[in-house]
Amino acid sequence: MIVMIDKAFAERFAAEWIAAWNAHDLGRVLSHYADDFEMSSPYIVQMAGEPSGTLRGKAAVGAYWKKALGLVPDLKFELVKVLAGVGGIVLYYKGARGRTVAEVLQFGADRKVVRASAYYAD
Repeated sequence: MIVMIDKAFAERFAAEWIAAWNAHDLGRVLSHYADDFEMSSPYIVQMAGEPSGTLRGKAAVGAYWKKALGLVPDLKFELVKVLAGVGGIVLYYKGARGRTVAEVLQFGADRKVVRASAYYAD
């Protein structure tokens, strides 16, 4: 089932997501995701030792994010823009150390993230 994402939902989700990350509240961050979601990032290769760059499930991704938060204790995200589309959104934000990030989030019927991919600029 394709989930239509409207501007209001996208903006509300983005605000809640950024606030959860900035509070370093991993439980709150993970509440936005389906239990079996997939996360892809080039940092997964480096930090989690997973050569595919993809982790599956809250336990695996949660452990990876917990490690990342430990390595960057002053982590703060600054939302630049949220883009809404069919079935997903793109969060464009300033991440750790001012790095530019675009995160593509695809949603299931329950409006939980089922697939996420992060892209970074230097």
